[in-house]
Amino acid sequence: MAETTINTTTPRIIYALYLAGVIIPFVSIIGVIMAYVNKDDAPEWLQSHYQFLIRTFWIGHLYVVIGAILSIILIGYLVLLFWVVWILVRCVKGMKYLDEQQAHPNPTGWIFL
Repeated sequence: MAETTINTTTPRIIYALYLAGVIIPFVSIIGVIMAYVNKDDAPEWLQSHYQFLIRTFWIGHLYVVIGAILSIILIGYLVLLFWVVWILVRCVKGMKYLDEQQAHPNPTGWIFL
């Protein structure tokens, strides 16, 4: 049982860093580096979480850049609000699967799954 706790600690920290990244910019960069470093050594079910976390970072980065550019015409603020909701939902759902020690069912998805 202790081995499982050790195995899930790193992805749990990365999910927390992504959530903190909503308030403290650039914290999520630490999380994505951790995901890249730990992905290959993880069991297969945890690799799906790392893949999900890596894609969450890059897709979220894309949403933030688009939102920042579009904020000139005000619609960007809606995109940034969408990003906040999107990151919260993805991290909470990801942690739920992690707590249940299940592989992420759709690690390559773009929206909320």
